[in-house]
Order: sequence, then structure tokens, then C-alpha cells
Amino acid sequence: MGDYANGAVWIVEGLLVFFILFKIFSARRGRELFIRRIAGLASLDDAVGRATEMGKPMLFAPGIAPVDIVGLQAMAILYHIVRRAAKYGTRIITTAADPVIYTVAEEVTKDAYAVEGVPEQFNPEDVRFLTDRQFAWASAFVGTIYRENVAAIFYFGYFFAESLILSENGQMAGAIQIAGTPSTTQIPFFLASCDYTIIGDEYYAASAYLSREPTLMGSLVGQDWGKLMVIGIIATGAIVATVVALTSGSHALQFLHDIARVLQTGFFRFFGGGC
Repeated sequence: MGDYANGAVWIVEGLLVFFILFKIFSARRGRELFIRRIAGLASLDDAVGRATEMGKPMLFAPGIAPVDIVGLQAMAILYHIVRRAAKYGTRIITTAADPVIYTVAEEVTKDAYAVEGVPEQFNPEDVRFLTDRQFAWASAFVGTIYRENVAAIFYFGYFFAESLILSENGQMAGAIQIAGTPSTTQIPFFLASCDYTIIGDEYYAASAYLSREPTLMGSLVGQDWGKLMVIGIIATGAIVATVVALTSGSHALQFLHDIARVLQTGFFRFFGGGC
């Protein structure tokens, strides 16, 4: 069974790669790919509009973790928000707890203003490194909420025990709040205190949803096809195993059952990291 399962690993992996590459090439050829509306990301423009109407600044928190895929996604979202803010001349303040994130955020902000043709709107003092200490950063962030009288707050990145401190104060200040984090232990707090919360894979789909870049779109849709394939393998294996158990003695069904077991074992080995 082990050798067959190893072969199934290559089959599952090959199909996943095929789906992703097929969708990427389709998107590059101009085919429209559908991504369902993600309410939290779609509301980013609404938050920018509200801050513009009120004549108040916005505040962006990229979490307290160092640079990784989560932090880079946060920078992609920051880039989108700054570009929207630049069109309306709305001020946005970014507060970092990591020196590398601070440097990246400064460059991302500067580039976003330049792309919109208003480089003079970039103010280096609006990209701030507060501290790398968790609750000291949280205290400084809360102080910024009240001192700057912000109208919209965005939380994107890794958050920990400080999440409720931040979002609860933002709610008391009357700001519209949008949050997104892969930290599952903090999602309940954002759900309770924010207007919109981005959950699970929606966070990682943010750059594709906002940019509509063909390669990112194709990769995202291709991964969804791969997930459907995996669900189909699991469901088929479960159904065949049930039928075999109820109608013992059928060699054809037993053969299908063995194939399903091999595919499922290969699937779990692939996603579990073993071969």
C-alpha cells in the first residue's frame, strides 16, 4: 500500500499543478475568471470614502509579526488602500511594530502615491515605527486612534492578545473597522468588534481579489479546482467504503475500495508532508 500511496502523491500533486497552470494561462489569454465577492475586501473602498467625507484620517495596522507571507499580504492590501486614498487626498497613517515591516510599508506607501501621480502627498511621518514590544505598541496605537481622531481603521496581519484592546478602542472611537488575520484565536475578537472580518483563505486571496492580476487570479482559481478534486476523492472513498461494507463479497466494489484507499492515503501523505 505504501508504494501505491507514494504514486498517488505524484498523481494528486500533478493534478494540482495542472489546474493551477491551466488557469494561469487561461487568465493570461484574456479569459475572465470568477472570484466571488469578498465582503471585507469590497468594503475597503467604502471605508476610504467614509473617511474622505468626514475629512478625517485613516489608520492601518500590519500586525506585530516580522516579514513573512502574512506580512506581505498586508503590504499588498496597504498598497491598494493608499492608492484609493491618494485619489481623494485622504490621509492614512501606518503604525509598525517591526523595523523591516516599517521600511517596506514606507516604500509601498511612497510607490502607491507615485503610481497615482501625487508623490507630493506622501508624508514620511505618517508611516511610523512605534515599538517592537507587544503591549507598548498596542498602547501607542490606541493613543494614535484618539489623538488623530481617525474615521477608519484597518487591521491586517498577525495579531495576538492585543487584538481586542485595539478593536474595542476603535469601536468606542466610532471608526469603521475592517480586519483580516490568519490567527484563528483572534478572529472571534475581531468578529465581535469590527464591521467586517476577513476569515481563512480570504486573507490569502486578498492580493488577487484586489489587483485582478491574471497570474494571481489564475493561481487562486486553480487552487480552488484542486480543492474540489480533493473533496471529490474524499467523498468517493467514503461512499465506496460504505457500499463495500454493506455488500461484502463484491470483487468489483472491493477493487474500487482499494483504489480509493490508495488515493486518500496519497492525498493525506502529500498534504501532511510525507512521501
